[in-house]
Amino acid sequence: MASLKASSPFFSCCSSSASFRRTRVSALISNPNVSVSKILNDEFNRRKGLKTFETTNPLVEIKPADKEEISNSMVMREMYAIMDIVADRAEMHKNIGAQRDNWNWLLLNSVNGMTVTASIMAGIAAVGGGGGASFLALKLSSSLLYMAATGVLVVMNKIQPSQLAEEPRNASRLFKKLHEEMKTNIALGNPDSDDVKDAMEKVLALDKAYPLPLLGAMLDKFLSLVQPAVWWPEEKARQEKLVRKVERNGWDEDLEEEMKEIVGILKRKDTEEYIRLSQIVLKINKTLAICGPFFTGIAALGSALMGSSFCGSLAAILGVVFGAMAIVVNSLEHGGQIGMVFEMYRSSAGFFRLMGETIESTLGETEADERENGELFEVKVALQLGRSLSELRDLADASHPVHSSTHEEFASKLF
Repeated sequence: MASLKASSPFFSCCSSSASFRRTRVSALISNPNVSVSKILNDEFNRRKGLKTFETTNPLVEIKPADKEEISNSMVMREMYAIMDIVADRAEMHKNIGAQRDNWNWLLLNSVNGMTVTASIMAGIAAVGGGGGASFLALKLSSSLLYMAATGVLVVMNKIQPSQLAEEPRNASRLFKKLHEEMKTNIALGNPDSDDVKDAMEKVLALDKAYPLPLLGAMLDKFLSLVQPAVWWPEEKARQEKLVRKVERNGWDEDLEEEMKEIVGILKRKDTEEYIRLSQIVLKINKTLAICGPFFTGIAALGSALMGSSFCGSLAAILGVVFGAMAIVVNSLEHGGQIGMVFEMYRSSAGFFRLMGETIESTLGETEADERENGELFEVKVALQLGRSLSELRDLADASHPVHSSTHEEFASKLF
C-alpha cells in the first residue's frame, strides 16, 4: 500500500497541491499585506499553465531612483514643449516681418503715386489758367490727394514700417538660435529644471524686446536716449572671482586677462561706435519724418489757393515744387529704409553688449569647473567676432595699457 501511494501520480499530485496550499497559507499568515485574491489568482493560473503577471501596488512608495527618472522625463517634456513654442514664435515673426516689409513698399508706392498725381494736376491747373469747371476739378483733386498723402505720411512716419519689418526679422533669427541651443542642450546631456527656467526667461525676454502687436505695445521709434537693444534676461550679480594661476577646465590667468581686455574693447569701441551711428541715423530719420508731411501740407495749401487774386502764381509754385520735394523726401526715408538702418545699428550695439555681459558672467563664476570650457569659450568668442584665435590674442595684447595705441582696433570684423 505504501509503495502504491509512492508510485501513484494521483497521490503525488495531491501531496504537492497540499504542500503548495500550506505554503500559501503560511505566507498569508506571516504577511498580512498579501492579498487573498492574488494568491487564489496565482493558484488558478498555475493550474491552467498560465503566466502570472505582477501588479504594482499603489500603496508601495516610489523609490528615489524612480522619482528621479520621472522628474527627468517631465523636464524633457517641458523642454520639448518650449521648443515647439519657440519654433512657432520664429515662424510667426518671419511671416509678420515679410508682411510688414510688403506693407512698407505698398504704402510708399501709394503715397508717391498720390503725390505725383497731385503735383501733375496742380501743374496742369496752373498752365490752364484760372476759371472754369476743369480748373476747379483739378484744383480740388490736387488738394485732396495732397491732404490724403499728408495723413498717410504722418502714420507712416510714426510707425516706421521699415523698422517694424526689421524687428521681427531680428526676432525670428534669435528665436531660431534659441531653438538650436535647446536642441544642442538636449543632445549633449540631460537638462534640468534650471535649463527649463532659463529657456522660459529667454522666451519672455524676446517677447518683451520684440512685441508683435502695434497698438499699446509698439516700440518707440524716436527714442530720446539711444541704447543698445536688449533681448536677453538680466543676469544676477555674481561675486568677483579670485585670481587663479592653475589651469582648470581650460581656464588660466592669461585667458581670463584676455577675455577682460576683449570686454573693454567691446565697450570702448564697438558698442560706442554703433550707438553713435544709431544717433546719427535717428536724427536723419526725424528730420525726414517731419519734412515729408510738412512738404505735402504746403503743397496742399498751394493747390487750394491756386486761382486766387493775391497769390495765384505763388500758390501754383508751392503746389508743384513742394509736391516734388515731398516725393524725394519720402523716397529717401522709406525707400532707403532709414528706420530699418537705425534698428540694425541698435541691434548690433545690443549684440556687442550681450557678448560683453556673457564674458563677464562667465568670468564671474567662482569655480572654474562651473564655467564653460575655456578653450571652447575662446573659440566661440573668436568666431562671433570674425577672428581667428591668434588674431583674438593679438587684439587683447594690443589693447593692454603697456602696448595700447591711440588708434585702437575694433573687436569685430563682421560688422
